[in-house]
Amino acid sequence: MLPPLRRVVTGHDADGKAVVTMDGTPTNRKYPDERVTSTLIWSTDQAPSDLYSEVDGGARLLGTAPPEGGTRFAVLDLLPGNAFHGQHRTDTIDYVICMAGEVEMALDDETVILRAGDILIQRGTNHAWMNRSSAPARVAFVLIDALPKRAGSIAALDNAR
Repeated sequence: MLPPLRRVVTGHDADGKAVVTMDGTPTNRKYPDERVTSTLIWSTDQAPSDLYSEVDGGARLLGTAPPEGGTRFAVLDLLPGNAFHGQHRTDTIDYVICMAGEVEMALDDETVILRAGDILIQRGTNHAWMNRSSAPARVAFVLIDALPKRAGSIAALDNAR
């Protein structure tokens, strides 16, 4: 299995000195099915963000998309033989980093395989994630809100709720 995640967050003390404000296992996990764990690491509401906010950006309840104008950083652990979400898209630019194992991203008419160390920039396209290998995979996702907003996307549905 994959090792537990560790999240270290820095900030400032009362004198403006750089300090560690949080250090431990992130607790905001969702289990979309028995073979997937999604852990929210951090989120922001806007860019630029407030560096002095005391809010734990990883403790929020968010849908798949980030807040409008914001970001969402999550890590997915996918067990072998899993397909996650089916085809979907978000109105975001996604920075995707395969941290361990191997995953496939299916687009409309092609598939790309990502292995540990591979980086993908996903720009609002229809896609689905699969782990067809025999080992667990860990993938980090940074979703950044983007334009245009499209009817039928997960971002549009999350924003309408």
